Amino acid sequence: MRHSEAWMRHAVERSAFLLGIGVLHITLAIVSTAQAVHGGLAEANAALQSGQADRALSVLESLPKTEAESAEAHNLRCRVLYTVEQYEAAASECQQAVKLDDQNSMNHLWLGRSLGEMADRASFMTAYGLAKRTRAEFERAVELDAHNAEALADLGEFYSEAPGVVGGGTDKAAAVAARLDRVDQARAHELRAAIAQQNHDFSGAEQEFREAIAVSPHPALQWMRLASFYRKNKRWTDMENAVRSGMTAAEHDRHASVALFNGASVLIKANRDPELARKLLQMYLAAPTGTEEAPTFAAHVCMARLKAQSGDTAGAREERAQALALANGYKPAQDLKF
Repeated sequence: MRHSEAWMRHAVERSAFLLGIGVLHITLAIVSTAQAVHGGLAEANAALQSGQADRALSVLESLPKTEAESAEAHNLRCRVLYTVEQYEAAASECQQAVKLDDQNSMNHLWLGRSLGEMADRASFMTAYGLAKRTRAEFERAVELDAHNAEALADLGEFYSEAPGVVGGGTDKAAAVAARLDRVDQARAHELRAAIAQQNHDFSGAEQEFREAIAVSPHPALQWMRLASFYRKNKRWTDMENAVRSGMTAAEHDRHASVALFNGASVLIKANRDPELARKLLQMYLAAPTGTEEAPTFAAHVCMARLKAQSGDTAGAREERAQALALANGYKPAQDLKF
């Protein structure tokens, strides 16, 4: 009897052990799958941030079907397509992200951004409807997350620039600026600068930009926005000085490398100091981190144009090739003729 009891006890213990091993294997498999899925989305986002648009799309397409059709994956596709300026396709992807996860503030923000770009390029009647949809998405993004500084800034910018017929108004923008004061003071000052410009108070706008520089943790970005303000007002010396101040600030702030790209863009639009513009782009392309705000392939296109203007046709072609290698569907690169 004792032997039977011992055998039974041993059998139960062995079964429990084997069951435990089985559960462990299943658990590890689930964790491994979850990590692979998360890893795939993280890999796609990393490719997006480094300006590898084609790589990002390829990674997203390689995900398991259930994950490839998730709200997060659709949002990532939207943002990749946004960087290559395929705004209608981007809006379609973000619309799907919103459909799958209507409670995500960033899904609504990116849908609003895509619709806004479509509105900027549409005929008058089409733009009217798109602008109203853009406003609704920005408002929804803010409603879902009152601390989403990006959404507040985009909504405030919309209010400051859009006509009243589609829901704009500087009074509404001022109310958003007051909310931004509690979330992101630099963005609040920038929004007040935009309001001042709409009211033709250019002295007040300049002061707000300088206030933004004073309170920003990454002032290189605000220096370049001040430079853009000077460009629009044809204050060339002030513009160039602001760009140089922004460059100096960016050299000591690895989180503000995008400011280098922005400064180069200001100079290129103003058709001033192409050598400094090239230097800024070179610094940006050499930076250890990129951002979807200034895709690497867009920087290569800017560099290609600068090299072509200086007579370096071979260098321009190489820059174009590098841009297309990262984003084969990027039309500005496709349209370059050397």
